[in-house]
Amino acid sequence: MSAMSNGSLAARTVEISVVAPAYKCEDCIEELHRRLVAALEPLVSSFEIVFVNDGCPANSWDAIRAVAARDPRVKAINLSRNFGQHYAIAAGVHHTCGNWVVVMDCDLQDRPSEIPNLYRKALEGYDVVYALRRERQDHWDKRFLSWAFSLIYNFLSSIQIDPRACNFSIASRQVIDGYCGLKELNCSYHLLLRWLGFRTTYIEVEHSERFSGKSAYDFGRGFLLAIESITSQTNKPLVLSIQLGFLISGAAVLAGLYYIARYLMHGIGVEGWTSVIVSIYFIGGLTLATLGVLGLYLGKVFNEVKGRPLYVVKELINFESSDNAERSSAEISYAHH
Repeated sequence: MSAMSNGSLAARTVEISVVAPAYKCEDCIEELHRRLVAALEPLVSSFEIVFVNDGCPANSWDAIRAVAARDPRVKAINLSRNFGQHYAIAAGVHHTCGNWVVVMDCDLQDRPSEIPNLYRKALEGYDVVYALRRERQDHWDKRFLSWAFSLIYNFLSSIQIDPRACNFSIASRQVIDGYCGLKELNCSYHLLLRWLGFRTTYIEVEHSERFSGKSAYDFGRGFLLAIESITSQTNKPLVLSIQLGFLISGAAVLAGLYYIARYLMHGIGVEGWTSVIVSIYFIGGLTLATLGVLGLYLGKVFNEVKGRPLYVVKELINFESSDNAERSSAEISYAHH
C-alpha cells in the first residue's frame, strides 16, 4: 500500500488537515500552533495539523516535537534530509486524512485566521480555493521574481497563474487524491493543482511579515526553482528554440542571396570580417543555449527513470492513533513516484 493512497482508504474522521513544512523557523512553531488552534476549534469539530521538518539544521524538529507532545492533533514528520519545500509539502499531503487539506507556510506570513474564509468559500461548491496576497510583505527582489516567473510561465504554458497566488490554499479530498496519484518527480504543489483542473476560485487575504527568522529562498534559489517549474510543466522552450533556429537560418540564407546578387550585379565583394566574427559568436552562443535547454529536459528524463522516492521519512509522531496506523512504518517511509 502506498503512502499516497491513505487519503482514499482511511476513514474520514478529520474535517480539515493543515500541512506546514518547516525549515529554519523554529521560533514560529509555537505561535503557529496557537493561532491554528484558535482558528480551527470554533470552525470544525475535528482537525489535524501536520508539521513537516524538511531537514532543518536548526531546532525546528525539537520545537515540533514539543508541540506534538502536548497536542495529539499535531502530527509530525521528520525527513531524513532537506529535500526542498515542495517535497516537504508532498510528504505532508500524502500523510493527511482530512476531507479538506490546507497548505501554508510555517513562518506566519500566511495567516491562520484566513483559513475560515478559505473553508467557507470552498463550501460554496469549489474544489480548490487559492489565497491571493493583497499586499505582499516580501522584499522587492522576491516580489519581482514572482512577477517575472508568472509572466514567463503564462507565456510558455496553457495554464495561467496569478503572481499574487501561492501555496496557501484549501483543496478537497478528491483533488488531494488526484495530486497524490501524479507520478512525476517534480511536485510543485500550486502548479500541479492547477493542472488537475476541478472547480477553482480565489479570495484575497492579508499577508503578514515573517514572525521570525529569514527566508531560505534567496534570488538564486528562487531562480532555479522557476527554471525547474517551467521545464517540468511545458516543453514550449524546446519549440521556441526550434523556431528561433529556423528564423536565424532563414535570415542567413536571405543575407547570402543578397550578397551574391550584389556581387553579380555590381561587382561589389563582401567586406567586413568583423560582422562575420560577430555572427559566428552569436550563432555559437545560440547553439550552446539551445543545447542547454535540451540538456535540461534530458536531465529531467534521467531523474525520472531512476525511480527514486520523492522523500524519505526518518521519524513520525502522533500517527499511531490516526487512520495512518493501518500502515507500517516501512510503508510510509518512502513515497515512490
